[in-house]
Amino acid sequence: MDLSDEQIVALASQGDKEAFGILYERNVDRIYSYVYYRTGNVHDAEDLTARVFQRAMNHIRNYTDRGVPYTAWLYRIAHNLIANWHRDRSRKQEISLTETPLVSKATGPEVNVMVTQQREHLMKVIRKLPAERQTLIILKFVDHLSNAEIGQIMGRSEGAIKSLYHRTLLSVRELIGEDADLDY
Repeated sequence: MDLSDEQIVALASQGDKEAFGILYERNVDRIYSYVYYRTGNVHDAEDLTARVFQRAMNHIRNYTDRGVPYTAWLYRIAHNLIANWHRDRSRKQEISLTETPLVSKATGPEVNVMVTQQREHLMKVIRKLPAERQTLIILKFVDHLSNAEIGQIMGRSEGAIKSLYHRTLLSVRELIGEDADLDY
């Protein structure tokens, strides 16, 4: 089936399960990445991603094309579920023993420790940002979307996204500078 997302959404909204399956296949990886980087936990990301698509499937009949891509609707569902997840979850960070850090086996253990610490520090800094700015960073650096695509998803103009991106990078730089004096 070589149809556009809009055509497939139209079929899915009429109850075509195969069409919804195609939408799922096209979007599951990017939604999972977005959720994972907002939660930091593989298990919660898997659960929330499943809930995003469950909710989308249950409400596809109510979807209205407002001139933005279908993916923007999925990101909005994901954003709302993540906001609820953060609200309902206690503030303490849990680290799963089954999750393994992403490290290269080609380098020595010292380098792996440093890379892991730097990654954890950067994620800690990013999680201090408001949710909107976290979303921007994920869409820009994880999903590699253009400012125009991010604007469609976030409901802003391309110029507003450029401005938010600039302010976000300044905030990250400032937060990293504040944490530079701390020992890790």
